[in-house]
Amino acid sequence: MHTVLTRANALVAYTMSVLASLTFLCFLSTFFNEYQVHADIDTVKVVVKNVPDYAAGKEKNDLGFLTFDLQADLNPLFNWNVKQLFLYLTAEYETPNNKLNQVVLWDKIILRGENALLDYRSMNTKYYFWDDGNGLLAHKNVTMTLSWNIIPNAGNLPRIMSTGKHTFAFPDAYTTSRVM
Repeated sequence: MHTVLTRANALVAYTMSVLASLTFLCFLSTFFNEYQVHADIDTVKVVVKNVPDYAAGKEKNDLGFLTFDLQADLNPLFNWNVKQLFLYLTAEYETPNNKLNQVVLWDKIILRGENALLDYRSMNTKYYFWDDGNGLLAHKNVTMTLSWNIIPNAGNLPRIMSTGKHTFAFPDAYTTSRVM
């Protein structure tokens, strides 16, 4: 006969195997879901200043200021396997020094059960829009996109972009007045 410890070990190992299998099946039940929604993004006010960046030296770099509108209904993204969404608004542009520049301008965490209907008007950016040089002045092709990471109960962590994008241009002259 087997001892009590041997039987307990077999029972715990079998239970863990069943729980792992159930967790995998739960993950599969939402793996093939399409987590795409449309976001309407628009810029309201766009200015650029040439100011010293004391964090990276004392040379002057471009600092962009903008306010934006954002509308999106993220309720279809939530199901039983979504704990929270981590949203972030990025700006992408190209300069002669860098082929690809990506700057996170704003972010937000939405937990399950919270209001997932975004309707923001004239929002300021949460983070500074620094360029490592003078690449923002008169730049005509800056693209803003809303993306999100889905934090599930079980499974992978997908990073998804919305289907709506917005392209805007920075002005041809620096502003000297106080911004916002």
